[in-house]
Amino acid sequence: QVQLVESGGGLVQAGGSLRLSCAASGRTFSSYAMGWFRQAPGREREFVAAISWRGGTKYLADSVKGRFTISRDNAKNTVYLQMNSLKPEDTAAYYCAARTVRTLSLAQAMADMSYDYWGQGTQVTVSS
Repeated sequence: QVQLVESGGGLVQAGGSLRLSCAASGRTFSSYAMGWFRQAPGREREFVAAISWRGGTKYLADSVKGRFTISRDNAKNTVYLQMNSLKPEDTAAYYCAARTVRTLSLAQAMADMSYDYWGQGTQVTVSS
């Protein structure tokens, strides 16, 4: 069983930055691919970013490329989402997810059914 706990959300003005963290329990975190998704009210959950188990492969949604980066620290069992130049349309609940299968194609990264564990989410609100 893996538990994921997100933190770092909050209220920020447009153009500002936030860094989300996702702390994972368990000793096998370093073998998991990790992803970030978000869901705004009335909208479906959407892919934001993903990173392979070693961190060598990263994917970002087109809507956040150039503004968001994903990284991980396996020694700390933590994955991060650095969000810069935030826009009001980035407002959503952000969820991290763990994929226990090591392979991570773009299609797999973007499909929420590819992930086995999910956190409870952290709210990000960007004011205009």
